[in-house]
Amino acid sequence: MADRLTQLQDAVNSLADQFCNAIGVLQQCAPPASFNNIQTTINKDQPSNPTEEYAQLFAALIARTAKDVDVLIDSLPSEESTAALQHMEPGVDWLESVTTLVAIQVRLAASLRQLEEENHDAAARLEEVVYRGDLLLEKIQSALADIAQSQLRTRSGGPSQTTPPES
Repeated sequence: MADRLTQLQDAVNSLADQFCNAIGVLQQCAPPASFNNIQTTINKDQPSNPTEEYAQLFAALIARTAKDVDVLIDSLPSEESTAALQHMEPGVDWLESVTTLVAIQVRLAASLRQLEEENHDAAARLEEVVYRGDLLLEKIQSALADIAQSQLRTRSGGPSQTTPPES
């Protein structure tokens, strides 16, 4: 548990560093503002607009780190399992605590089995829908091929048809 908390703390610190660096770099690269009629010279060594590139770079870094923080938070133990550990008093029997934790694990395992069954059912329904979609696609492709053949026959048969004699 301490390892995950340490990782979470490191990720939050990294996120704070990225925010600070982003603000610093964007301030450094920002074009100078004009004050009334005073002209300032722009450093010619700087690219014309690196701010957009930096903004995209820092946005990607911050978004990735925020996702890492979310993943680490989700990996922490649930309130249900930690509540039993936090509320243990010195006089509480360890066997009772272990029994409580085992009961929680059994409920979690049952919940996981139910989710797996629901996932399996959803996968079966999805496979059936995909199968029916493939059949429908084949029918549509066959109909389109028939239409194309009919159009080709009509076009090729048009000039070869005999014309009635003019009177």
